Amino acid sequence: MENAGNGNKKLRSWDDLKKLRAGEMAKNGEKRTVLLVGMATCGVAAGARDVSEALAAEIKKQGLKNIDITATGCYGFCYAEPMVEVRVPGKNAVRYGHVDKDLAGEIVRRHLMRGEVLDKYVLTQEVTRP
Repeated sequence: MENAGNGNKKLRSWDDLKKLRAGEMAKNGEKRTVLLVGMATCGVAAGARDVSEALAAEIKKQGLKNIDITATGCYGFCYAEPMVEVRVPGKNAVRYGHVDKDLAGEIVRRHLMRGEVLDKYVLTQEVTRP
């Protein structure tokens, strides 16, 4: 990564992106899981705010730590909104589509707590490159 002169860094390669993501998933040296909720107009119109709130409530209910919920822009799959991407350190990222409050709870209980990918709802799954 190179400095863009305004304090921001420019990504120049796939490795730069991997380093950036790794940094996002670690705060103060602590590994963290990140849940990205699509909050572009299409996601919000489809109920993404309710999904984000349901994720937060279930995480709190289960007493889980080291999990961040972050709003993100459009993934380009507007038909599948609301979408949630799950990034667990050391695992492939998984994007779920058509997420409602009930599925949000399942994602927390089954994917985050048990490591079970909910294949029925998966839109895409990132493959880790060597």
